[in-house]
Amino acid sequence: MLDQADRLSVAPMMDWTDRACRGFHRLLSRRALLYTEMVTAQAVVHGDRGKLLDYDAAEHPLALQLGGSDPAQLAEATRIGADWGYDQINLNVGCPSDRVQSGCFGAVLMTRPELVADCVAAMIAASPVEVTVKCRIGVDDQDSETVLPDFLRRMRGVGVRRVTVHARKAWLQGLSPRENREIPPLDYPLVHRMKAEFPDLHLSINGGITSLDQVRDHLRVMDGVMAGRAAYHQPWDILGAADALWGDAPPFADPLDAARAMRDRIDAHLAAGGRLHQITRHMLGLFHGRPGARGWRRQLSEGASRATDTASALAVYDAALAEVMAPA
Repeated sequence: MLDQADRLSVAPMMDWTDRACRGFHRLLSRRALLYTEMVTAQAVVHGDRGKLLDYDAAEHPLALQLGGSDPAQLAEATRIGADWGYDQINLNVGCPSDRVQSGCFGAVLMTRPELVADCVAAMIAASPVEVTVKCRIGVDDQDSETVLPDFLRRMRGVGVRRVTVHARKAWLQGLSPRENREIPPLDYPLVHRMKAEFPDLHLSINGGITSLDQVRDHLRVMDGVMAGRAAYHQPWDILGAADALWGDAPPFADPLDAARAMRDRIDAHLAAGGRLHQITRHMLGLFHGRPGARGWRRQLSEGASRATDTASALAVYDAALAEVMAPA
């Protein structure tokens, strides 16, 4: 099951792919590989592991993404993550934020492939589960045609078998993290050529994937596809029928059925002391492009944070459901 899970995966996204988000995404797809938000190796080793690493067993298959550049620390964090039960441990070599640059991890590591190789070798030696890498095609003025194949050769040389490539450069100076997800041009042909050049590697492509049709197109060439913002903002469009990629029937026929199924989960979350908005903030795009979508978003956006008890929270959710239910 895990071997083919990253045929479609949902990208690790800071402040988005938390435990509540992953639970919602797993409801929509039984098969897609889910990722945690990036967690620094230092935080895993020295921080509150329960808060950082806990998940629901239903989230499997699930990968833990780590950030860092110290081989020994990454090895220890990898061992901890594997012991926690994650199915894969992934090293972030693609995030362009200022915070990761100052910590010498993320996309800046594309300029230090020998260090990445040392880190990954240490992680693999410490881990009983597979260690994977997510990278960019290069950074700044690097020649991606040279840098990317060299990077992949180094990863293969230390034992990596799965790499996800974001098909954009990262510009470490002059662009914000958001701009780095939109402005540098996508180079899908380069990533496709890497699959031909490295047929023994399991290669997934990431960046600008906005529809399930695009996923299918890339799968004609690549082993896997990673969807990011579209899977978050339009979850039904990406995940609602995704299980068909594995030949399985989707869990739900339409997004309303999925929204109704979430009500029991929300009730349980509230009963455990949680707040409505912790879940529903990840569900705002469920009815994207469908009748009632604006009312659904409005009810949840305006009401969820004000709901102070279970009854009022469920009333807000039911009002949102009413916006997308067809008239009798």
